Amino acid sequence: MPGPIKTPEELLAYRPLKDLLVAKGTAVHAVAPHEPVVVALQRMAERGTGFLVVLEAARLVGVISERDYARKVALQGRSSRDTAVRDIMTSQVVTVTPRDTIPRCMALMDEHGFRHLPVVEGDAVVGVLSIRDLLKATIAHHERVIRELEVQMMTVLNPNTSSY
Repeated sequence: MPGPIKTPEELLAYRPLKDLLVAKGTAVHAVAPHEPVVVALQRMAERGTGFLVVLEAARLVGVISERDYARKVALQGRSSRDTAVRDIMTSQVVTVTPRDTIPRCMALMDEHGFRHLPVVEGDAVVGVLSIRDLLKATIAHHERVIRELEVQMMTVLNPNTSSY
């Protein structure tokens, strides 16, 4: 038998970020600010990512991306072996907490023009979300909402039907 009709708030609610992190995994790929950029690039290549958090004594001090390398090293004729991560990292990092929402994360990414967002709890980085992670979650959310709307519509139109 179909469940009770849901309120709009229940129906439209996104999965919490903490659930998204559990499903994705909370591995955080990092580099230290004193390391040469070439180490960051090697780490990105090994892990199949284009983004690392920069940690100093387990504290978030910046982020580095392939874009930072391209714009601040390659295009400026600098050496990735002689340039420290701290010299090209983004130190004004926008972060979210596991209690934030998927729409808020997407709005922040759009507003600031980046594709990765560190998730922090207190002083610890507990995960990183990419625009791809958020798009997948948004598509799954919309598919769930459509399914539930279809079930609710059938429930309203056919109240005597026992199951779907």
